[in-house]
Amino acid sequence: MSHVALCILRGFLVAMILLAPALFLPDISNDAAQAATLLALIAAIVVITEYSASYPGLIEFRDAKPYNRGRFMLLAVIILSLTFLQRDIAFSPDSASFLTVVSIRLADILNFTFSPVSMLVTALPQGLGADHLASVMVSAALAYVLSLIGLAIFFVGLLTGFWPSQNAVFNVWVNLPNFDPTKGVDVVQRLERDGQVNFILGIIMPFSLPALLHLSSLLVQPMTLETPLALVWGITLWAFIPVSLVMRGAAMYRVAQLIRAQRRRIAEEEAAVPLPPQSAYSA
Repeated sequence: MSHVALCILRGFLVAMILLAPALFLPDISNDAAQAATLLALIAAIVVITEYSASYPGLIEFRDAKPYNRGRFMLLAVIILSLTFLQRDIAFSPDSASFLTVVSIRLADILNFTFSPVSMLVTALPQGLGADHLASVMVSAALAYVLSLIGLAIFFVGLLTGFWPSQNAVFNVWVNLPNFDPTKGVDVVQRLERDGQVNFILGIIMPFSLPALLHLSSLLVQPMTLETPLALVWGITLWAFIPVSLVMRGAAMYRVAQLIRAQRRRIAEEEAAVPLPPQSAYSA
């Protein structure tokens, strides 16, 4: 019963975080509220099903806590921070709240050529109001800094040996259900290669997404992020997905190191075992 209760709690928390922007932001249409509710219900069902199942399915690092908890907390912090920032801007444009002041200061620091925040604002379609561009700038700066802080905390946990725990058994199949260790080259080499690919993609994505956004405006309707709900979710995904890829790449590289160290220990133990005495008739 305690395991079922924890699974339901996980699903409830995921649903509430996904519903938070629609609950707290002003001027949300009925269609947007219904879509957010449906998305939250689907996400909650998926999380409850995944964590209650005996065998792994889609969610990676299910039994390697607190990896997924850290990612969820980072996503929650970004969503809630952007939601309350847009709420302050909507209700009191001249507000001097702590969150607004910090966001403006971060936007001033990150407003330089070829910064991810500046490139995101530049990629927006022309003709948008200066107030909206400023809102996108401060929101992107806040989300980007929060994602970097979360990434730094994760790397500190890796370097200090906090994750994965040295006393716990790491099951590759359970924590990487979509990774086939019997396919292709050596499992350690594949983990290191996939980790490097995820790491590189996560680094270049904040710089490439604005360019892709600008190119997509030539084929489809350009994304303007003019509504508060679209702004919160657009910037959240822009900031969280690259960091999540970097964390996944570093985690896979760390798992490869654990497997390599385990192989080394087994080889040393086998080498330390004395060979049985050979008789004169042995080959």
